[in-house]
Amino acid sequence: MRLRPLIPASVVVLAAAACSKAPPPRRNPPVPVTIATAVSGTVPITYVTNGTVEPIQTVAIQPQATGAITAVRFNEGDEVREGQVLFVIDPRPYQAALAQAQATLARDQATAVASRADAARYGSLVSQGYVTQSQAQTIQAQANAIGATIAADQAQVEAARVNLSYTVIKAPISGKTGNLNVRLGNQVRVPNTVPLVTINAVAPVLVRFPVPDRVLPQVRGARQAGRQLEVTIAGPVVNGAVERGTVDFIDNAVDTTTGSVTLKARFANTDRRLWPGAFLPLTLGLGQTPQGVLVPSTAVQDGPQGPYVFMPDSAGKARQVPVVAGQTAGGVTLVTRGVA
Repeated sequence: MRLRPLIPASVVVLAAAACSKAPPPRRNPPVPVTIATAVSGTVPITYVTNGTVEPIQTVAIQPQATGAITAVRFNEGDEVREGQVLFVIDPRPYQAALAQAQATLARDQATAVASRADAARYGSLVSQGYVTQSQAQTIQAQANAIGATIAADQAQVEAARVNLSYTVIKAPISGKTGNLNVRLGNQVRVPNTVPLVTINAVAPVLVRFPVPDRVLPQVRGARQAGRQLEVTIAGPVVNGAVERGTVDFIDNAVDTTTGSVTLKARFANTDRRLWPGAFLPLTLGLGQTPQGVLVPSTAVQDGPQGPYVFMPDSAGKARQVPVVAGQTAGGVTLVTRGVA
């Protein structure tokens, strides 16, 4: 039996490759370009940042009377109006205390009538010599003391009436209720460890956001000139709509750790798109640039030496021109140097 020598596969592949002809080099097709004309105009000056939605007012409802919850007049998550009854606490102990205070007042008022009559009678008897001046003064002092007792009784009646009013808990503001922490029949105390419910006023609503201190002069200048600064929130975070608000608050100090100052913008939020606690992107409008040269933003490129654009020369060839780019908005960029 004859043995055939084994030829490595790599040798076969190389031989096959050597016998084949190399393909001709591919030529890249020309790249189409678009020529745009630089125009004169203005662009808005904006600052893009992120903000947090917060309610314009928050109230944590705490009981001011101790007792069992006998009625809950809303469902958690409901919108409630100012003055609406939310909870009722068992009023019977407070009704009894009010009735007792009123009875004590009535008793002392009757005693006061008799004391005043005795004081008047003893006063007339002194002139006739039937009683001494000392006796008359004692009776008069007793009448005065009963008068002070009546004043104290009236204060007790008023306090009992106020305590009774605490058994009906009403909404102090209009807004949206949160998680309900008590149910019908639960016992509440004063003070309670957790609020019965929290109400957030969400229309209007505030959005808190930071801006660097370099932007602060523009913000303060606009406020001092009486011009309102617009804040815009758009995109998927508000279901594709656009929410517009105005700057309502500027903090009185710059945060030294971040070099930023906190601003708050007020939004009407009539459609309830902005939810307390949400973290949203927003745009702060700071005014407009002076009249300048505008080019398409896609024409401005970044290179090792800075931004540049391609400009056609007299022969129709593109040449690279360095520029100084400024504010960008709406697909155009302000060029302050390099393009006429």
